[in-house]
Amino acid sequence: MKSGKSGDQIPVSESPAPGTRDSLYLFLLGCGIFLLFGIYSWAGLSSTSMGDFKSPYTSARCLIRHCDPYNPNDVLRLYLAEGGARPTDSHIVRLEVMYGEYPPSAFTFLLFFALFPAGVAQALWGACIAACFLLASFVLWRESAASAPAVAGLLLCFLVANSGLILGVGNPAGAAISLCALGAWCLLKEQFVPAGILCLAASLSLKPHDAGLIWLFFLLAGGNYRKRALQTLAVAAAVNVPAFLWVAHISPHWIQEISSNIHAFKIPGGMGDPGPASSGARGIDMMVNLQTIFAFYWDNPRFYNMATYCLCAPLLLLWLLITLRTRPARTTAWFGLAAISALSMLPLYHRQYDAKLILLMVPACAILWAEGCRIGRYALLITSVAFLLNGDFTWIALMNLLPKWHLTPLRYVDLLAFPVPLSLLAAGSFYLWVYATRAAADSAKNATRLHRAEAAQAEG
Repeated sequence: MKSGKSGDQIPVSESPAPGTRDSLYLFLLGCGIFLLFGIYSWAGLSSTSMGDFKSPYTSARCLIRHCDPYNPNDVLRLYLAEGGARPTDSHIVRLEVMYGEYPPSAFTFLLFFALFPAGVAQALWGACIAACFLLASFVLWRESAASAPAVAGLLLCFLVANSGLILGVGNPAGAAISLCALGAWCLLKEQFVPAGILCLAASLSLKPHDAGLIWLFFLLAGGNYRKRALQTLAVAAAVNVPAFLWVAHISPHWIQEISSNIHAFKIPGGMGDPGPASSGARGIDMMVNLQTIFAFYWDNPRFYNMATYCLCAPLLLLWLLITLRTRPARTTAWFGLAAISALSMLPLYHRQYDAKLILLMVPACAILWAEGCRIGRYALLITSVAFLLNGDFTWIALMNLLPKWHLTPLRYVDLLAFPVPLSLLAAGSFYLWVYATRAAADSAKNATRLHRAEAAQAEG
């Protein structure tokens, strides 16, 4: 502290932690690679260019033109009439366009882009994803660099650089997980709270199965967090009711139609089939839910779904009980978010672009590393492995190398199916264990503090 002319005490700002500048340079390097690779694939040099944006965009256009956005024939007819089809489109691309899977709440945000021609809409959508993802990564880098600059720079440089495909394919998950991470940071830090509520509400609307458990964390955590969660729910309900009413007017049976569309992707050999014969469960942007592992042993939905739920249920129940009963402190809350960012990917259909939500692990890893204990080294190792196995370049390289290794078909599927879900399971379980131990310590401290306060009051 130092005195000003009036004698007031003026706080001297703390200098940044050593290595913060180098950490920022590493982060910016990752951002540059993300933009270069994302724009490369987005610019039409790849067959996946904005492929996942075509379905929600065409469905939203269909809604504007008062046709059924969940009727495959209506959607395909509009897609062909507006010249969206390209000669290079495969049968799978047309199937993806036809079968709309997004809830009516997604149209609240997609309708703006549907007002523009396809080329303009893709450019705006790509800019939106890039801005949201980089902003979310930056606030988490800043949060983490305060504890461990080197860890924050290395982890986020690697994760961001390996996430270009969320920009290239244009899946709404790119916006949803970014807005979810932004909203979680705002609400946890109690900064820019209205913006945080809007971000989390938008994420819930776009992809509720990505952001749902993050929202549930704030609801269960109690206190001011619960208040923010309820405000988020109120905002989401208010802005989405018109979309639901509009869809219900045009498509009275939209629930049955969307269920039928989802089922169409999960037929044996389909894009959403987790079994060995799937046409889209493995490879770049693979499915990351545990069904892909259990289906390898017995390709029966009853078996692999039940096995997945039986494995995930105890972990999720433990996480729920810890959050509900301990009222986690802010630092401890980062461990709860880190755990659920990985575990939430495992029970239901998710792909690698959804799993980029594990960027919420970085602050937790930085906190543990800064403590200088062995657990910090374990955290860095487990987090790094999860980031490596969920990276775009990792699988681009492996998909080019695997054919040269002359593997048997079973071993080939094994190498594609197992690493990513297991890395998420390991990371989620590790951070859940840390969350449990830190929450127990918080409870013990609170109990001691309360006991001392009661003793002091009795003496007084």
